[in-house]
Amino acid sequence: MRFVNDNGALMFYNRGETGRIEAWGKDSFRVRATMRRKFTDRPWALTEPVPKCDTKVEIGEEDFYTGDRFIKVPMATITNGRIKAVVNFAGVISFFKDDKLILREYYRSYGGTISKESRCLKIVNREWRGIIGSNNYTLNLKFESNEGEKIFGMGQYQQPFMDHKGCVLELAQRNSQISVPFAVSSLGYGFLWNNPAVGRVTFGKNYTEWIAQSTKDMDYWITAADTPKEILYNYTAVTGRADMFPEDLMGLWQCKLRYRTQEEVLSVARKYKEEGIKIDMIVIDFFHWTVQGDWKFDEKYWPDPKAMVDELHSMGIKVIVSVWPSVDRRSENFGPMMERGLLIKTERGAAQTYDYMGDCVEIDPFNPETRDYVWEVCKKNYYDYGIDAFWLDNSEPDYCVYDFDNYRYCDGPALEISNMYPQMYSRIFYDNMVKQGKGPVVNLLRCAWAGSQKYGNVVWSGDVPSTFEAFADQIQCGINMGLAGIPWWTTDIGGFMTDDVKDPDFQQLLIRWYQFAVYSAVFRMHGDRGPYNIPPLDDRDWGGGFQKTGQPNELWSYGEDNYKIMRKYYDIRISMKDYIKKLYEEAHTNGSPLMRAMFYEFPDDPKCWELQDQYMFGDKYLVAPILKLNQFEREVYLPKGTWKLTSTGETYNGGCTVRVAAPIEYMPVFERL
Repeated sequence: MRFVNDNGALMFYNRGETGRIEAWGKDSFRVRATMRRKFTDRPWALTEPVPKCDTKVEIGEEDFYTGDRFIKVPMATITNGRIKAVVNFAGVISFFKDDKLILREYYRSYGGTISKESRCLKIVNREWRGIIGSNNYTLNLKFESNEGEKIFGMGQYQQPFMDHKGCVLELAQRNSQISVPFAVSSLGYGFLWNNPAVGRVTFGKNYTEWIAQSTKDMDYWITAADTPKEILYNYTAVTGRADMFPEDLMGLWQCKLRYRTQEEVLSVARKYKEEGIKIDMIVIDFFHWTVQGDWKFDEKYWPDPKAMVDELHSMGIKVIVSVWPSVDRRSENFGPMMERGLLIKTERGAAQTYDYMGDCVEIDPFNPETRDYVWEVCKKNYYDYGIDAFWLDNSEPDYCVYDFDNYRYCDGPALEISNMYPQMYSRIFYDNMVKQGKGPVVNLLRCAWAGSQKYGNVVWSGDVPSTFEAFADQIQCGINMGLAGIPWWTTDIGGFMTDDVKDPDFQQLLIRWYQFAVYSAVFRMHGDRGPYNIPPLDDRDWGGGFQKTGQPNELWSYGEDNYKIMRKYYDIRISMKDYIKKLYEEAHTNGSPLMRAMFYEFPDDPKCWELQDQYMFGDKYLVAPILKLNQFEREVYLPKGTWKLTSTGETYNGGCTVRVAAPIEYMPVFERL
């Protein structure tokens, strides 16, 4: 093992591996290693400039017991503020916060650490396996498992567990699964797997294991801090923070699957105006187009988009349209894009990546020519009409088969970089809309990666079922997305997939979901509402008329009793506008999410680290959603302090669990006094 102080960075060389640990922001390190001659030097998520840090590198020796005697072996340390890394002669890295061990790489072979651990297993901390026929490697990185530790963040996984300790998480993007590989530890550190490769992480009881299926470098970032709020501050300082969210989008967004015509959109907007309900955004969903990849309105049903947009704007309503990355072979853009190499390539078999309602190949947003091409088409056919925003659906992308080893982008194989696809897709629109200079960019996406928060992404939780079980999962999904640095997060109110809108059980779910959504970042009605007994507009197998539409999904669509509840909660949302604006300002300035884990506001309360069925909406409101059918009361834990139940005005002293009523008209919310 050889160590070098490279202008304040610690370099280490061992058996063909080159490693580098360098200060990267406050109390933080970036750690890289490679088996190649040099690093790729891709920043991945670490895109923000960081100030030069006053680091200290020490290269020396330590005692190592061989079994019968002690010998001197090389070792080195690097310190940046409160965090210190120690590298021993076998290349095992240990991290300390204020000289207390917080994380250590896992090594079970002779020459690891001076301990009683087994030395004969030949398990190393960083295992590189060359991929035959490629200059890439499969990387397996292991860490010791800290007993009693809890792990949060990591994006969005549809499961009932908020604490990821003991979980296996696929590092891959899917519809409703979002890999944002930043973990927040209860031990006071944050860890970013700064690698967009498809892989897996296991937060096991015996060890933690990060796997990249195809990569050139190991790359991770670690920070030390006392509270989750400080950890998020450090993390977003190096990966970027969300822009300031526009005030005129903090109210209701109206959507359904799907408004089929220009007149349907306008009639809904006019009805809302008659009802005295201001909607901030109306959403035009999929198959308003001719075929996928044409990226334009079907003129038969949308004869004058400019006039439609102008009328909506006159009512103070902004307009967002759905854009998919799939290009049908029938599209006027397929031939030119295929010829110019602007679509995803397959390694074997036919050129097809998506098969919903057409034989499609999806775009390659890693290619700057693709980004230019798609923007020019969408600018001409949407943006120049006054369309305000883009709903970038299927942004994982949604492959017909998730065989990642069969797809390739211009920057490399999908196995190596696919997790960045949604971010690159969003930048087709974000980068160009910023150039247009029309205020903060806000687009809607179904997926994200580390750092996506800085590209105007409102991320929603995907096509989830309309069940109470799925609803309960969304609570931990929203909390963990916020802890992964994504503050602009939302869901389809009521879930996406509904068989019968008249089912009283569904309507109860809808109300409970709606009440929760009022206390989330983006308040948005959407869903695929059955039964599907509305005939198509025409019998073509393409265009805006052949696709199904769901039942009405406006606030008044579910009967007078439900409308009264939704109208009341709409008024609550509007009354909180100044408060919500403050929360968005915090997200912009320090990275804090709007929807916060209980421990985010009360890190010194052990009970708050156990709770996942209640949360804080900012620092003021404790929200206790109703997550079961026919549940009309629930227990709520109140941290120390004084709390007011907003439904009755009754005050409570915290530090205990209380049981409160929750009739269908009310979701328990406590105001912190």
